[in-house]
Amino acid sequence: MRRPLKNSPRKLSADSQRLIMLSQAIIQASSRVEERQWENQMEDVLHKLLRTRHQDTLDAALDHLFKQAPTAYDALTDAVEAASESCVIEHDGTAYDALLIAAPILAWTRFSIAAGPIAADMVATLSAHLHAHVLSDNARLAMAPMLFSIDQLPRSHSDIFMLTQQMAQAALNGTPIKAAAKQAETAPFLADTRYLLAVVTVRCGEPMFRWQASTNLADRDDALAQWSAQAMPNIARLLPGCGIELLLPEAYFVACREGDKQIRPASIRAAVHYLTHTLAVEPAALQAVIGGFCEDENDGRIDEYRIGFAPVNQSDILYGVIWPLYGDEEAEESPYRTVADAMPPRKTPLEEIHALLEGCGIIRIRRHTEPFVMEFCDDCGAPLFADQDAELVHAEMPEEAASGSGHLH
Repeated sequence: MRRPLKNSPRKLSADSQRLIMLSQAIIQASSRVEERQWENQMEDVLHKLLRTRHQDTLDAALDHLFKQAPTAYDALTDAVEAASESCVIEHDGTAYDALLIAAPILAWTRFSIAAGPIAADMVATLSAHLHAHVLSDNARLAMAPMLFSIDQLPRSHSDIFMLTQQMAQAALNGTPIKAAAKQAETAPFLADTRYLLAVVTVRCGEPMFRWQASTNLADRDDALAQWSAQAMPNIARLLPGCGIELLLPEAYFVACREGDKQIRPASIRAAVHYLTHTLAVEPAALQAVIGGFCEDENDGRIDEYRIGFAPVNQSDILYGVIWPLYGDEEAEESPYRTVADAMPPRKTPLEEIHALLEGCGIIRIRRHTEPFVMEFCDDCGAPLFADQDAELVHAEMPEEAASGSGHLH
């Protein structure tokens, strides 16, 4: 289950209440016909709110359902995301489907990961690769001339809705998109995700992606392989000095969540690589301390794991990595497995973290079983990590260590 962006209480307006009712009606529908009828009503309300930038109204409904009706919350989240990342737009008397897509790029380095404007010739080259390997033959595309960090992505559903509308017009008119004059600053991380954003348009009902056109889902894997092979040299020019992995370009929200998930293993590997080289030690000279953290001490549900790294037999946390949990991963931490599970259980996040640490050569791993409430440094806002004694401390490198990137995921 996805989480709302904020937890502060919000007043429920008439539109918020209507969205709550429609979300509950959708999950209670007894037929696909009834479900579609409720969905159409919800879509009308969402388009009005997004167009008029009433983000608070949407957030109030989401916050209420998150606490009171989780299944209805998921239904509303799906609807809000779809309404903001896609639209139907008319051009020269013809209706077109438009979809905002993101191409996630995983990057890791000991230095800095670039972000910012992209030259017009590079935009044209990357657009050509998307056309050739990912999109259907009849698709039109407009790509933003920007390599986005997570801090530079649109902040709200209303912002995403406006961006989708503007870029869809550019795709249909064949006009270039201008980069914003001012972008948010990007925090330095050793491993981070960068994104290319584009809007794809096709005539209503036509396929957008190659695997839709061929009706062969195996073509998704082929599309990723071709995109990775052909676009990689160009992406490498944008991210000098970085290790890089390209993910499949997909609908905006799905692609962003996948990027967030897939950067987590790279963050641990980058942390160990950085620490061993900076401190001139072997991985076995380091120990990892894992703590589960939650937003609400009365809830007890783990929202993220924080992994602190310290020298063996010392309590000082030198660096820390955050492993946020997404979707159904929260439920995976249950120690109980049912006999009815037909498929072999996949690794839980904790099991994956342990495997990654051991694969990096970290053999001393301590896990605190009691959850901690998320706390941050009052001075700089950095997350605090649990040390061996279960005290929350600031992660700090020794003064004599070589200077480098200041943060880790």
